[in-house]
Amino acid sequence: MKNKGMQCPVEGTLRIIGGKWKLLILKELFQETKRFGELHKSLNGITQKMLTQQLRELERDGIILRKVYLQIPPKVEYSLSPLGQSLRPILDLMHQWGAEHLDRVAEIKVKKQSDEDSVRDFQAQP
Repeated sequence: MKNKGMQCPVEGTLRIIGGKWKLLILKELFQETKRFGELHKSLNGITQKMLTQQLRELERDGIILRKVYLQIPPKVEYSLSPLGQSLRPILDLMHQWGAEHLDRVAEIKVKKQSDEDSVRDFQAQP
């Protein structure tokens, strides 16, 4: 059944996996099942609150699985669901694109900044 609230499948996919952290969480979980602390250590700059929020959203959307072990201290592991595993080709293509094009994008940014600086310098002359 199609979701009538979303006009475009790309938009819907971005609502599920978009943002800075979700793709990085998925990248980590493609490697192996991980505990919260392992994920937190591997994602530089993410707060515990943000990681918890992102994991809850991914679990709610059926992308990851959360397994709670009834022991003391409590143990929780996160892994990809079959639906989450189906995202692997998307991330693989993003990786490939980045490997092929990020250097070029950086060169364009440097050139654009240099051009803007030159225009600013020219305009500042009396």
